[in-house]
Amino acid sequence: MFSLVSYFCGCGGLDLGFRGDFEYKGHYYPHQPFNLLAAYDNNNACIETYNRYFGKGGHVADLSDADPANIPAADVLIGGFPCQDFSSCGPQRGLSSERGRLYQTMIRYMEYHKPRVVVGENVINLKRMDEGTVINTIITDIEKAGYRVNVWQLYGPEYGIPQTRNRLFFVCVRNDLKGMPASPERLYSDDFRSIEWAIGDLINVVDESVPNQSQYFAAAKAKKGNGQGDEVNQRNQPAYTIRANPKSRVHFHYELDRRLTVRECARIQTFPDDFVFTHSMTTSISQIGNAVPPVLAYIVAQQIALYLVRQEG
Repeated sequence: MFSLVSYFCGCGGLDLGFRGDFEYKGHYYPHQPFNLLAAYDNNNACIETYNRYFGKGGHVADLSDADPANIPAADVLIGGFPCQDFSSCGPQRGLSSERGRLYQTMIRYMEYHKPRVVVGENVINLKRMDEGTVINTIITDIEKAGYRVNVWQLYGPEYGIPQTRNRLFFVCVRNDLKGMPASPERLYSDDFRSIEWAIGDLINVVDESVPNQSQYFAAAKAKKGNGQGDEVNQRNQPAYTIRANPKSRVHFHYELDRRLTVRECARIQTFPDDFVFTHSMTTSISQIGNAVPPVLAYIVAQQIALYLVRQEG
């Protein structure tokens, strides 16, 4: 087993992928060879959701000034460092904001504990900001900490994720180790999994027999085509990306005259049905939208595990 520490864990999508042992749409994803030591986020509601599912391990902490000496050493550090200031839907302040520089707290952990591998996740827009200056600055800082880095651009539908989510993964390896993890091969080139594949069985479920399925905003609160950037999903296509701010873009069901439920959003993000969200609809959808899809995280974790096992020889 390889020890693992998680920064900016949110509700735990990336962590679930690295742990494994969950079921999604009838497929079981076995345990991965990672032992989660601790996870950190500054959002109380996220940590409550995290610990409800994982049982323990999540800690409320402000990582902006965290001393890595007070955090366990691990073989692997993972983290979806805050992306709001890099997102095309956000203010795009980039590295000029304190939040945009939070990746540097991961750098401090790397310099202090020297984990073998580090995986950081962020939005695709990071590549385009300031004509590439932002991503090049981050890569340079990683290299100065004593690591090589490859940036994987993974398009969710090509890996079985039923939504058009496009993300970057910074895969960093300590300089004294040989080689790099291989980027995962695409599983689909067309015939992508659709929103109907993900949530079609929920269409007649109107109660809590499936957790969070009764939670949605009525269509009357956000009528289609009212100029709010509303999007009606197409049944035979992957869903539009679930946003962290559910008010920024309204996602409608492909058949029913209403928004997507909390559970439908979670399904589209590949969370298992026993991963329960207990806060308000707005908070729950924000947690879901900020998360890394667990199935995509699982695929990334497989590549990291394979690399580390080979290093063990």
